[in-house]
Amino acid sequence: MSAGTYTPRPGAAPLPRMIAAQAALETRMLLRNGEQLLLTVVIPTLLLVLFSAVDIVDTGAGEPVGFLAPGVLALAVMSTAFTGQAIATGFERRYGVLKRLGASPLPRWGLMTAKTLSVLVTEVLQIVLLTVIAFALGWSPEGNPLAVLLLLVLGTVAFSGLGLLMAGTLKAEATLAAANLVFLLLLVGGGVIVPLDTFPDAAQSVLGLLPISALSGGLRDVLQHGAAMPWGDAAVLAAWAVLGLGAAARFFRWE
Repeated sequence: MSAGTYTPRPGAAPLPRMIAAQAALETRMLLRNGEQLLLTVVIPTLLLVLFSAVDIVDTGAGEPVGFLAPGVLALAVMSTAFTGQAIATGFERRYGVLKRLGASPLPRWGLMTAKTLSVLVTEVLQIVLLTVIAFALGWSPEGNPLAVLLLLVLGTVAFSGLGLLMAGTLKAEATLAAANLVFLLLLVGGGVIVPLDTFPDAAQSVLGLLPISALSGGLRDVLQHGAAMPWGDAAVLAAWAVLGLGAAARFFRWE
């Protein structure tokens, strides 16, 4: 037996491997959480099926699923990147998990990257599931897939920044209440299920600047109407992304 065969090699694993391992752990924890599954899978699916099958809301000409599917995809992004991430990160902060992870070989920016990758993986699963259900309901999407992808990425970044900002500045209980309240308010007033043109003109001007309105409206323009890239909605999402991530980086408290 040659000398040095069992010589220890202390040191951290390569950074990409650490980020990948943390992202896999974050994804498993997210998918095992019953409350998160309710927000990310059950509610969007029920809304899509219910409002497509029952004529409750006037969605305009054409099949209701054509209007509802883009809005529910936007809701899925918000539920994971904003609501789910804010609640999970807020309680991790409260219980000292973030503080301990921040002292590990994985740098803090690497931890945030892993959380973002976990969100993206979950969103892919959501989008695949909702798309399959929408096709079963008779959905016929149009438009450029690259425009849809860009809108989804911008929406994810915008909501992720806002979720981290909330989780890093409020107490865990306050984050839980505020994140769920915002989810419900944006579900009603963000053009997800109820068209924005049903609101008064003054309210439409304000609601149209919300990230959920920009994401649902942009996806609807592309997937329902076959429009080119809706740069106005993309600009709104990009502005929210810059503001959210910038504020989160500035004000996020790890303890």
